[in-house]
Amino acid sequence: MSGVLENKVALVTGGGSGIGLAIVRRFVREGAHVFLTGRRQGPLDAAAAELGDRVTPVRADAGHPGELDALYERVRAEAGRIDVLVANAGGGVTGSLGEITEKDFDAMFATNVKGPLFTLQKALPLLAPGASVIVTGSTTATRPDPGLDVYSATKAALRNLVRSWARQAKERQFRVNVLSPGPTRTPGLLGVLPEGQEEAALDQFAAAVALGRVGDPDEIAGAALFLASPDSSYVNGADLFADGGYAQVVV
Repeated sequence: MSGVLENKVALVTGGGSGIGLAIVRRFVREGAHVFLTGRRQGPLDAAAAELGDRVTPVRADAGHPGELDALYERVRAEAGRIDVLVANAGGGVTGSLGEITEKDFDAMFATNVKGPLFTLQKALPLLAPGASVIVTGSTTATRPDPGLDVYSATKAALRNLVRSWARQAKERQFRVNVLSPGPTRTPGLLGVLPEGQEEAALDQFAAAVALGRVGDPDEIAGAALFLASPDSSYVNGADLFADGGYAQVVV
């Protein structure tokens, strides 16, 4: 693809690192102006320094609706519309039955479920006709990994929400899909792996992937570009797995 997002306005939550940042970079290369958000100002400033005036960094926590209000006021004032919305912000901590805390449960559902829901709901007045909405899911929605009980439940909830939202595509004139990465080398994944055992854990993931390796954020960004582009104009309510086969076949 080349220039498929020329003159488009995109917004990517959780765009300061990992998959989110890879998506921002790909969208910018394809001609979009991207508003990127995150909870930490430092990574946003670094992304802006790298990508220049094709990006607008806005510090906002997608799990706090009030901060989303301020974000969308800025988008309205500076761009007036959103052509591509990527609800990517998310996070997780490990914990199996018997060790899950109420604090961790509430935090994960606030970030991974409430965040994308209000990210989309509050964006509705700004979505251009034919807008593409992409929600970052996970293979854990269908293949829960050990120790990710609550995280997996949040991603399964997201998948169900997108099915509901997709039914409104005709009325609201947008389409919405889930993008579900498999194991991917990102700061987020490395952060939940046992300290000092990250590479060994990644090797274990790789052994369970049909392609025999973990993914790269740029590969997930390529799938996001497809969902954002006119090439996917008849794709709605789908769950696109970019997982090397991790949730599709057992190896």
